[in-house]
Amino acid sequence: MSGDSRSSAKRRAQVVGIGARRGVSAAAVRAVLEQVAGEYGLDLRDALFASVEGKDEPGIREAIAPAVLRLHPAPLLAACVVPSPSGRVEEAVGTPSVAEAAALVTAGAGAVLVVPKTRGDGVTVAVAVAGR
Repeated sequence: MSGDSRSSAKRRAQVVGIGARRGVSAAAVRAVLEQVAGEYGLDLRDALFASVEGKDEPGIREAIAPAVLRLHPAPLLAACVVPSPSGRVEEAVGTPSVAEAAALVTAGAGAVLVVPKTRGDGVTVAVAVAGR
């Protein structure tokens, strides 16, 4: 099963990209993280977390504590090609993707998206792993 992206994701550094509406609750963020972990068989306790500058939401920080939230400028994220861009998100924050792009950019060159954009209550997450 070494070719399975789920088992490979467990061995490589996982990066969770998070996009959220203003005022998102920690409970909402935790719920979608738990959903993704369960659906994809991931252990996100040692994951890295990333978002776009300006999305330094207290609910996100509380949900991922004690992990650090890495923040990237919108133009950097906008340059990242993603499978699920959103015109609405681009209008709101200056990049057509937050969750997918933040995960891929933070994971680095050759990164692979192992969990596509997944929506929760006011929050969206995606998971990438570093390339081989």
